[in-house]
Amino acid sequence: MPTLVGVKLRFAPKVLYFDPAGTDLAPGDAVVVETERGIELGQVVDLPCEVAESEMPDPVKSIARVATETDIAVSTELQEREREGMRVFRELIEKHGLEMKAVDVEYLFGGDKAIFYFVSEERVDFRELVRELASRFHTRIDMRQVGVRDEARMVGGLGHCGQQLCCVRFTGDFQPVSIRMAKEQDLPLNPLKISGLCGRLMCCLRYEYEAYKDFKSRAPKRGAKIETPLGEGKITGFNTPRETVGIRLAEGGSINIALDAVECPGGGRPCKVRAEAMEASASLLDGAALVASTTESKEPKPDTGRDKGQQDKASGDGKSSRARRKSRRQQSGGGEAKQRRQKKAAESPPEAKAAAGTGSSEGQKPKEGRSTGRRRRRRRSSPPRDGDKAKG
Repeated sequence: MPTLVGVKLRFAPKVLYFDPAGTDLAPGDAVVVETERGIELGQVVDLPCEVAESEMPDPVKSIARVATETDIAVSTELQEREREGMRVFRELIEKHGLEMKAVDVEYLFGGDKAIFYFVSEERVDFRELVRELASRFHTRIDMRQVGVRDEARMVGGLGHCGQQLCCVRFTGDFQPVSIRMAKEQDLPLNPLKISGLCGRLMCCLRYEYEAYKDFKSRAPKRGAKIETPLGEGKITGFNTPRETVGIRLAEGGSINIALDAVECPGGGRPCKVRAEAMEASASLLDGAALVASTTESKEPKPDTGRDKGQQDKASGDGKSSRARRKSRRQQSGGGEAKQRRQKKAAESPPEAKAAAGTGSSEGQKPKEGRSTGRRRRRRRSSPPRDGDKAKG
């Protein structure tokens, strides 16, 4: 069987396989290979291995040579030219006012061709830009439009998990990712949490989608009733990586049981937990939490003032809450208010006491005066009548 070796190129999404041509290679070695684009410098990532003829890619090219110090120096010089080309590329885009974003610049190993990568939502007429780039760098110019995911792969970065982006770590073509995959994994449908640096749904949503889908197809639905040796319960949650289901018992407490211990007969009948399977998976039970919650539910709670007030309120005496509050205020503050009034009366001067103790005739005089004053003001404000005009 033929022997092939895997080589990773700089901007190639996949690992390409070449014939080692009798060279002794190890992972990490730099090699010079010939591709459809021309001569390129790559890095060995897979050890040479034998491949069946039916699995061989077509066509298979041979490795030109192992990179020498001169090749490494040429590669370093080309990287300097790429940085300069990126700076000029951005300046010319701004000069011509084009709706595009520069991503990266790549020089082939021979230096006779430069590839300019850009991102744009619409088609862009960059003919004038190509002419100016060719006159500036004196080489063949290739403009290549890429998507936002390709941009993230080329630029690199860290994801929400703190690791290197999946599109950079794992080679291969992009697979479609849908919002249904996030729903199937019970993830929050918050765009900030399920989107990557590229603004699209994260690639890792697809990795465990099939596992979650298979687990939920075998597990009972959330909220379904289930019969256990400890009594009837309800399904409250799932742990897909461990393949366990969470059950809340009707008498109090909760347990985690392996999915293999659950039997669902179907036909509208509730699922059951086998006693022997439950004992076998006792290590998965939250024993401490179960005992604590069961003991707490059975032990009587100490009476407190707040609990007593709630019990009195629940029992009720036929009164509304407003009437009960009014009666409590009267009981607590009625005596104090009476004492304040008596103290105020004792501290008042004797004249005020004499005025307060006078007869009804003296008490009615100010009332007559006030009523007379109001009557006079009312007469002054009313318009004059005809009889009054004649008298005047």
